[in-house]
Amino acid sequence: MDIETSHTKPGGTGASFSHPLDRLSATELTRAAQLIRECFSWGDDLRVETIDLDEPSKEVVRAYVEGAPIQRVACFNIYRRGVMGVVSGKFDLESGALLWQVFREDARAMVAIEEVLQIESKVKADPRFREALRRRGLLDEVDFMCIDPWTVGDFGHVIEQGRRVLNCFVWMRTFPLDNYYAHPVEGLHALIDVSTLEVLKVEDHFEETGDYIPVPRTPLNYDAEVLSDFRPPSAPLDVVQPEGPGFSVQGNKVSWENWDFRIGFNGREGLVLHTVGYTHDGRRRPILYRASIAEMVVPYGTPERSHYRKNVFDSGEIGFGRMANSLALGCDCLGAIHYFDAELPDVFGSPRTIKNCVCLHEEDAGLSWKHTDVRTQRVDVRRARRLVISSISTIGNYEYASYWYLHQDGRIEYEMKATGIINTSACRPGEPGRFGTEVAPGVVGHIHQHVFCARLDMEIDGPNNTVVECDTRALPVGPDNPHGNAFLMEERPLRSELEAQRDFDFGKMRYWRIINPGEKNWVGQPTGYKLEAGSSVQPFTHPDSPSGRRGRFIQHQLWVTPFDVDERFPAGEFVNQSKGEEGLPSWTRANRRLENTDIVVWHSFGLHHLPRPEDHPVQPCVVCGFKLMPSGFFDQNPVIDLPPTTNARSCCA
Repeated sequence: MDIETSHTKPGGTGASFSHPLDRLSATELTRAAQLIRECFSWGDDLRVETIDLDEPSKEVVRAYVEGAPIQRVACFNIYRRGVMGVVSGKFDLESGALLWQVFREDARAMVAIEEVLQIESKVKADPRFREALRRRGLLDEVDFMCIDPWTVGDFGHVIEQGRRVLNCFVWMRTFPLDNYYAHPVEGLHALIDVSTLEVLKVEDHFEETGDYIPVPRTPLNYDAEVLSDFRPPSAPLDVVQPEGPGFSVQGNKVSWENWDFRIGFNGREGLVLHTVGYTHDGRRRPILYRASIAEMVVPYGTPERSHYRKNVFDSGEIGFGRMANSLALGCDCLGAIHYFDAELPDVFGSPRTIKNCVCLHEEDAGLSWKHTDVRTQRVDVRRARRLVISSISTIGNYEYASYWYLHQDGRIEYEMKATGIINTSACRPGEPGRFGTEVAPGVVGHIHQHVFCARLDMEIDGPNNTVVECDTRALPVGPDNPHGNAFLMEERPLRSELEAQRDFDFGKMRYWRIINPGEKNWVGQPTGYKLEAGSSVQPFTHPDSPSGRRGRFIQHQLWVTPFDVDERFPAGEFVNQSKGEEGLPSWTRANRRLENTDIVVWHSFGLHHLPRPEDHPVQPCVVCGFKLMPSGFFDQNPVIDLPPTTNARSCCA
């Protein structure tokens, strides 16, 4: 049931900002939290999921003139400890007016790290858990047990109905700095109510038979305090810019080469790029209004014991932004660095600062272009560089390193680098089963996927765009193809939402062009960019299964919708224990028209991961992503004007 109300409170923000898309400051977060507490008299039971900037309409942003007054509105999701449901609303921060409010009685808020940290001691103290350890001969090591709570989805279990719950998996350390993921306690789980911290059930899958899988004891560590053998250090490789970086930063606005854009950040999506444009021939040309990774899901492929429940939405259930790292100079990024801090609310609404949350720097990008005239022996070569905007989040055992690259030639590239520690379970040595790989004696890494969904609010040369599917086809041998060598490109506009639910097809070398039918290049074709889906993932979770229903966005690599301010997340606003009734499949049933209008392109991509022994104890970065490439956007090579240069610091070794 939805309940809408309005309310007014006096007061002012006392905050400074310079653009309608500037992120909420600590002062504004404090103001919003104050208004929430005054409006909702829940006392110590009040919990905050998110407080974010309510982004103004596109019309307001596009019409904004520097120095003009700005209405600052904070949107929020809050919940009451021990009570189901989430209240969403919006406050005008200057007047204090409650502009909108709705109670979603079946929604469950994201899980906060403050809640997770309380769980371990509760589980360890539970008599049923201690008895399960005693049966395994592990009770004396209870203090070394590490309890990792996982979200549960919706499998129809009666005990979970009307509750906000987590299912806990168990590992253990053998000494304080030990890598506990090397020592899984297999088949032992605790179900806990997050709101009340009540342990609802302790499940021991081997209790009836007593045939316990032993805890692997081989030490497999990564901490520099623990490791003793290191290879000799590499020769120093310094990134030096004696004249400073080539970019400039004014508040949240970044200008570099021909590019300009704004940095955004929020607790759920993390890093966001706003109003990305490229200036060419004296004219600023918009490309993207807003770009983010709006969701991700990790479906695991094993039905064994409680592992079937592993289908986590690390963005929508935990929050990429809330779990972002403070980046270290000279480690996470090299060169002349500019950092952006992030201000986010904690679970009680108080602002907390994540220092150095977003890194901005330049990198050499190899050759831009080169040609040797074999007749004159004249050589022309230009080197390229790229701008890197990055943020890294730790979600449990995994690190997700998010990189946006802007290239001088107009390319936009996104990379997700997955690292950290694979999720592990235990097996009898040499018997990993059908659904995983034995990565160390007695340690199994189960097959799984990481599927991300990019939300790309396109505006190629303006707001009215169309998506065109581009397939290559070989002609049959015959009069039109007498030599058997003919192949050509066929283009088809995607006119409606159902028509635009598309999959990558390697057999057709498929890609998609986003064009502006009203803007033409010098050969009379619509200007455009193409989406190259280089990391398409074939889903293996059945779309009608309990896990598949919640993550149906992974069933297609491309979705296109007309812009709607309320359609922000491909699996819906609240995915924690959701039934999968919201998001892209629901919205696109309306089959709205897509031609020559304001559209959002949703691209699902990711990693298909059967773990290797080389992925343990820490996984080297595995990379996935996509590219947005100019395709008729420019009349010719846009970097033909790069000046010829030679790097004076290079030398022969």
